This record gives sequence, C-alpha cells and structure tokens, in this order.
Amino acid sequence: MGKGIVQAAYDVHRVLGPGLLESVYEVCLGHELSKRGNTTQRQVKAPIVYDGMTFDEALRLDLLVEDLVICELKVVEELLPVHVSQVLSQLRLTNRRLGYLLNFHVASISQGIRRVIN
Repeated sequence: MGKGIVQAAYDVHRVLGPGLLESVYEVCLGHELSKRGNTTQRQVKAPIVYDGMTFDEALRLDLLVEDLVICELKVVEELLPVHVSQVLSQLRLTNRRLGYLLNFHVASISQGIRRVIN
C-alpha cells in the first residue's frame, strides 16, 4: 500500500507542481488514491483519551488510507523534526503503525516524502 501512496503523490505533484494550498493537494491525493481502489477518508476526526476523558474531536487526520495508513500533508519550505513528531503522535494516539509525511512545496516530490513507522 505504501508504494501506491508514494506513486499517487508523485502523480499529483507532477500534474499540479508546488505552490498551491495544502487543501488542494489533499483533495487531489484523496481522489488519486480512490481511483486506484483505495478507501480514503479526508479530515478524519480521531478521539483521544486524556486524563481519563475521551475527547472526540481532539485530533484530525489529513488522510486515512484503508483505515490503516495516516498521510499528513504539508506545504512548507522544509520538513522539520516537529512534523515527524506530529505523525508519530498521530500514529501512537490512533494505534496505527504506518504514516507518510508528504510535503508538496518542493521541486521534486522525492524530497518531500518521509515514511514514518510507530
């Protein structure tokens, strides 16, 4: 599945290029993954438990693919360690193992893809 996510990101970036809003890439990547037969959800509200209380809308995932893989999209000059930490926290809080950090504000999308494993 990871290879399919990466290829879809390549295809979206090839067509759109850098310089657009994150929401544009999110919609197009979700569409591209769906065309390839993947169940994809956008802006998924994920509950978290804190101090014995459940907060239903505390966490929002950009894309969730096949209910397994979290895709966090960015449009930034460069990916920072805090961005990786964000994906790791999302994985831990949702009990998922695999995530992708995808930065579309790059000349070549290969510079903007990070695979994150919890």
